[in-house]
Amino acid sequence: MNLEYSEQAIKDMLKFNEVDRTLIAKKIEYLADNFDILKTSKKVTELKGEFQKYRFVVAKKIRVIFTIKENKIVLLVLRVGKRKDIYKDL
Repeated sequence: MNLEYSEQAIKDMLKFNEVDRTLIAKKIEYLADNFDILKTSKKVTELKGEFQKYRFVVAKKIRVIFTIKENKIVLLVLRVGKRKDIYKDL
């Protein structure tokens, strides 16, 4: 599965320190490679709402919000952030 990052996700990533950014990037790559397995686990949850969005738990307090593009298998990362802030403005 290919990866794309939204402009907002890139801005979100820059708010983290280098160690956290490396961890987040590795976890997102792992998600892209193993989405079919992870979507049945507690690590990936489909969010309620108008559009099909998912939440991926990277670490205890870090979440990634993403969607899957229909025409091609592309994981589009929408937001990256701490658990308390990530759900604002969705």
